[in-house]
Amino acid sequence: VGLVVTEEEPSYADMASLVVWCMAVGISYVSVYDHNGIFKRNNSRLMDEILKQQQELLGLDCSKYTMEFANQEKADQVLNCQSTLKVLSPEDGKADIIKAAQNFCQLVAQQQRTYTDLDVNELDNLLSSTNGFPDPDLVLKFGPVDSTLGFLPWHIRLTEIISLPSHQNISYEDFFSALHRYAACEQRWGK
Repeated sequence: VGLVVTEEEPSYADMASLVVWCMAVGISYVSVYDHNGIFKRNNSRLMDEILKQQQELLGLDCSKYTMEFANQEKADQVLNCQSTLKVLSPEDGKADIIKAAQNFCQLVAQQQRTYTDLDVNELDNLLSSTNGFPDPDLVLKFGPVDSTLGFLPWHIRLTEIISLPSHQNISYEDFFSALHRYAACEQRWGK
């Protein structure tokens, strides 16, 4: 699941609640994105809030729900992984595609690849922002803007996008209703 905030004022507490709810319903991979990169710049604040919300919302059941923070550099900060969280910003989207294209062009120039080698799998391998992270099946977009504002454009080509008015003060019922709407979708894969 991708959680995309298009609002100007992100709420750490509300985003943390959304992440913890994703954990509680068994979602394995969660991406958090805002177009200003606020969550990524303040990654530790978001992680602290998630740990706090995890304790408050899941209470004694907390040991069943562990989170790996994919953005953390230190191995000691990675917990036993049941859900994996990646915090993204605009430089992880289009800029990553540009970097992948430049890397591929260098490989062609060095005669390690030919231009005919470029396909979907090759581009996926060259993209670093989602290295080891699957494309999201669902994006929950929060805010009045009818755009994902640069959220991983290559990775959401087959993603269902559900818009919600705001992530601030969102209830579990609103979150669960969005998941229910997604479950009712019929993906036709271009047919």
